[in-house]
Formats: sequence, C-alpha cells, structure tokens
Amino acid sequence: MTDQIRMALQQFAEGLQLFDTKARIVWSCFPDLQGDPIFSQLVDERDRGYYEVTIDNCVAVEQQYLRNTAILETTLRDASGGEIRLTDFVPQFWQYGREFRPLMLVRQIKRLAGTPRVRVRLRPVCDYGNSDMRIMRGSNHVRYIADRQVIRLTTDVPISYVLEERAFVPNDTQTLITAADETLPEAPGEVGRRFFEQTRDHWHEWVRALSIPYDWQQAVIRSAITLKLSTYTETGAVVAAMTTSIPEAAHTERNWDYRHCWLRDSYFVIRALNRLGATRTMENYLQYIINLVANADDNALQPVYGINGEAELTETQAPSLSGYRGMGPVRIGNDAYRQVQHDVYGSVILAVSQIFFDERLIHLRDEALFRHLEPLGEKALANYCTPDAGIWEFRGRERIHTHSALLCWVACDRLRRIAEHLELTESANRWRTAASEIHKAICDRAWHAERNSFVESFDGEDIDASLLLMNDLSFLPADDPRFIGTVDAVGETLRRGDHLFRYAAADDFGAPENAFNICTFWYIEALSAIGRKDEALRLFNNMPAHRSDLGMLSEDIDPKTGELWGNYPQTYSMVGIINAALHLSRRWEEVV
Repeated sequence: MTDQIRMALQQFAEGLQLFDTKARIVWSCFPDLQGDPIFSQLVDERDRGYYEVTIDNCVAVEQQYLRNTAILETTLRDASGGEIRLTDFVPQFWQYGREFRPLMLVRQIKRLAGTPRVRVRLRPVCDYGNSDMRIMRGSNHVRYIADRQVIRLTTDVPISYVLEERAFVPNDTQTLITAADETLPEAPGEVGRRFFEQTRDHWHEWVRALSIPYDWQQAVIRSAITLKLSTYTETGAVVAAMTTSIPEAAHTERNWDYRHCWLRDSYFVIRALNRLGATRTMENYLQYIINLVANADDNALQPVYGINGEAELTETQAPSLSGYRGMGPVRIGNDAYRQVQHDVYGSVILAVSQIFFDERLIHLRDEALFRHLEPLGEKALANYCTPDAGIWEFRGRERIHTHSALLCWVACDRLRRIAEHLELTESANRWRTAASEIHKAICDRAWHAERNSFVESFDGEDIDASLLLMNDLSFLPADDPRFIGTVDAVGETLRRGDHLFRYAAADDFGAPENAFNICTFWYIEALSAIGRKDEALRLFNNMPAHRSDLGMLSEDIDPKTGELWGNYPQTYSMVGIINAALHLSRRWEEVV
C-alpha cells in the first residue's frame, strides 16, 4: 500500500490510533474499537478527520517505536536545522491491583535543535464523517463535542495556537493530552512525564515475561505487542483488524469491516500469545467465549460477534466517507454474522480446552464446564456433513467445506481428550466414536485420488490453503503421504512467487487478485513439518521485508509488487510471524 497504510499503532484506552509516516493520527475510533471514527482521514479524501503535530518546511521524518514498547517516537527536521521529537503513547500500567488504561492519548513535543515552527492541527469528525465536532474553549483546554461523545484536549501549549493552528516555537517540552471529558487534576507536563515512565516500564515488564524464540526476536516481540493491542480488555474480545474497508486489492468490492471478533481468528491469536507465555490475554478471551456460549440460543454460535458480545452486526455504509484512496464504500458492521460456518464449534472448543490442561490457569477445569461444552460437540457432529459458507465466508454459495468438517472433527476429538483427562470413560468413548465418524467421512469424501490431495469441499475438485492445517490440528501426521501430497498440490495450485493465495477459483467477486498473508505462513509451517525446512526458511525470511517500517502486516499482499492491501494490522498475519518463527528458530540451547 502507500505510506499512509504502512503506519504505526497506538491503543487509545479501549480504542485505537493509527499514525501515518508523518505521525498524523488518521484513524481512531471512539470510545472503543468499534466506535465512531473521530479521526477518519484514512478513508476520507477531504482535509479533516486527523490530528497532526508538524513543523513548517519539514524536510525529514524518522519514526520508530521505543524499544519493546508501544510508545511511538517521531523526529521531524526543517530546512533550517530545526528539530523536534514527538512522543506518542497511551498510558498503560498497573495501579491499585488492576491495569490502569485511561481514555487518554499523550503527545509530547520536545525541541531538540534550532527554532522549529510547530503547528497543531486537531480536526475531529463524528457520525462517520457526516459532520465536524463542535468546539468549546476553556482556560487551558478545548472540548470537541458531538451528540453522543465529547473529547477534551488539555495542554500547556497556548489554546489560541491550537484553535488557530498558529505556528509556535516550543519550549523544552510541551504536552498535549487528549482524553475523555474530565478535568486533568495536574499540570499536563507532569502527567505526561510520569505516565510516560510508568507506561515504558509496564511494556518492558510485559515483554520481559515473553518466552520468545532465539531467531527473529524483534519481529516476534513487535507481533506480540500488536496482538496485545488488538484485544479489548473490558471483555476479552480480539478484533481481526483495527480498520474497516481497506480493500483486498485495488478497485475491488472485497472491502469489509474487520473491527469485530471472529471466533476462528481469535483462537489462533490466543494460541500464539499463549505459546509466548502471555496467559492473561488468553484468560480474558476464554471468559469472553464462555459468556458467548452461555448466552447462545440452542447452542448455535455465529462466526463473528461484536467486542461486547453483540450478536447483531448489521452491515451498512458510510456515505460521507469516500474510502481508502477513494475506493469506497466504507462499511460499518459485517453481515458475516448471519452466515452459517460450522467451524466455529471446533474453534471454541479448541480455545476452551486449554483450561483443562494448562496448570498456569486459574479457571475451574471441572466436569461442569466440560458438560457445558458437550452441546457444541453435538452441533459439530450434527452439522459436519451439511453445507456452509466456509472459512472464506463465501456470500454467494454454500458447500460441505473440508475445513469446516475438519474443525467439527476437532470439536469431537478435543472433547474426547478432555473426557479422558477428567477420567470420564463413557464420555471419552462416545466422543472418540464421533471423531472417528467425521475422520472417516473426510478421508472418504474430501480425498481426490487423481490430484493426490485433499480438496476444499466434499466430492469437489478445488484446492484451498486451509487444507494446510490438517497436520497442525493433529488430523494427520506430517509424514502421512496424503498430507505430503496435499502440501505439494497446494503449492502447485496456489503459490505465486513467494506468496500463497487462499484459493484460485473464482468466487462471488471473480478470481482473487492478491495473496493472503496467513496462508503463506501456513504453507511455511507445513513445509517445515514435512521436512522441507530450507525452503520454509527462505520463504519466511522473505516475509519480514514486506512488513511496514514499524513491523506490521496487513491482510493481503500483491505478489508481484509486494504492496500491502487489506485491513491493517491484520491479527492473523501477525500470528503467522510468531508461529513460523517458533517452528523455524534455532533452540536457545544451540546458540547460547
């Protein structure tokens, strides 16, 4: 993508900020990840919907995260040798026995050299770009008011300079604090200094506790921090991405709102964090899905929910926003919530099964919880051989998708494992029989002898990348000739250069145009599993070069140009970096 989408990330309490390469905030939803974007320039061509701190006659910009934190530092230089450092962060640290995350963004301006002329441009919008926010001036603050929300800027920069966007030469350090509409009890500079130190130390402690591989350490750390920022702490939900309506390819209708919690995607996110030792995030997510299961009518689960557990995510459009690079529409909500996707039962049971085996977790791991999961297994057993929209959420057709049947097998197989662990012999035998039935059906109806591969749907012929998960999910051992044949067929059919498409056949919107980053990582892991580690290493070493300058990936990539497309940052893609690094890295004992 353009530099605008190769951007930095900050969480704004339970919302999120995206910064472009000049440190303008061009995307921020308020008050949470699914909220109204008060900064929406990312998907708007008009001169509004952003928050900029810049210098006149700027000739150079350098940007980086403070090592092992989510604190962003941007250095700007002008043509006369003037220089400032802009530090952006959201306070986050432990206080009074809980994680303190106020609805607040701190921007610190530090003059480093010369007499740089700084300007602040704060131009929020509301109602998805339909109108500007009203402005009310105070003695040392400005309130930006919409019908349903108010944000307050408190600063030691003269208020008139902010309102008039007038240039000024900063003192040694000046601070702008954007927050909820509450009075700041201390001077902005003092609050900024203290919160910076506590937030920096908090991130350092969090990263220090991670169990990272020896190789690709910084890539894994940045991916882990990004996944942590993708979680909604209040409920434990994990969003698929922070943005809406960044198209999968130029001028395409493949353009969706990903600011919601897909049960399938979230499982992979939580598993990756758990492998690194970030168990608190996993525990929060487990509570989220336990609540979904408890509230599900007839034990039927949707593929996607809102971050507060909302079941209805009706898809609409925002006519006041033109779209990324003018490629609208901008969508709000996602009609995938209406779809039938049978893999959700396996995704949920996979996630919850961790409770029964991980001694670090404090959740109850008793028979009562197991009995609460069994109806989901019943749903999986009843539906594994019925058509659905599948993992790729086809909107125009349904089939008996192999991946959906595979996850139904996973649901029954993991219930069998839990029952054995709890010494519930009768239940274990029952779920073993159910898993065997589904396993046989997949092997009979999804195996294509002429292609020497499993195929994407029962009695079908097409290949898709989800087949690469058969070993990872323990359906087949890596040395099974059928899995090796499937990996070969997937590579022959879907590989484009060093990247993998999710499928090649035309769908509701025609033939896919760009590769899907998580599928490339699945392929890398599968190659490693079947013994082609050198090839896997070469492909994996290619992927970090396509990340943004600050270490993140979106959903899709143009295999010819390397340009990133799709919503950003995509949690699935960041998971791929972690999992592949864990698979391919040298062991610490080999090198230390």
